[in-house]
This record gives sequence, C-alpha cells and structure tokens, in this order.
Amino acid sequence: MIVMGFIAVALGMLGAFIPILPTTPFLLLASYLFMRSSQRFYNWLLTNRIFGHYIYNYIYHRAISPAMKIYTLVLLWGAIALSCIWLKGTVWLQALLVVIAVAVTVHVVTLRNAARK
Repeated sequence: MIVMGFIAVALGMLGAFIPILPTTPFLLLASYLFMRSSQRFYNWLLTNRIFGHYIYNYIYHRAISPAMKIYTLVLLWGAIALSCIWLKGTVWLQALLVVIAVAVTVHVVTLRNAARK
C-alpha cells in the first residue's frame, strides 16, 4: 500500500501541471493508502508544506479556500471546453463530460470555505 500511495502522490503532483489529470483525487487516495499502511507517511502528507494544508482541510473540514475553488472551476471548465471542441461530432461524449463537470462544480461549490494558510 505504501508504494501505491507514492504512485498516487506522483500522479497528483503531475495533475498540478497537467489540467486533464486531477490532483485532488490522487492525493486523497494517497492519504487513504498511507492512513492504512504507514502513520509516518500519512503525517508527512498532511504536513507537507506544498499541499498538506489543502489535503488536511479537505479531509477534516470538507473545505477549500475560495481562491482554490475559482482555480479548480476555471481549470475544470477550460479542460472540458477544450475536450468538447476536440471531440466534435461525438455528442454523447461531450454531454457526458458536461454532466461530469456539472457534478464536480456542484461538489466544489458546496464545500466550505477554508481560511488561507
């Protein structure tokens, strides 16, 4: 589980730079895997200076900062728009992407606002 946790962390870090690859689900998966396998790595993840505060707030408070909400939604809808343009002629797949984006938007908007670090 520890190896899978580090793979999830690596994918999450890549997701910070590649808009199509989601960051949060991979970091949450890593936290779950570390919680089940290594308290040391779980603590490392939650106290990480780059994304520890973000993960901690999400896990324990179901909250993200307003700035992160905006950033997330802009990237989400930008990636969906580009994907829909790229997938022209595939209406069912475009519709599926929009439905997923709406669901993610509802989830992000309904999260509490966390104080900035």
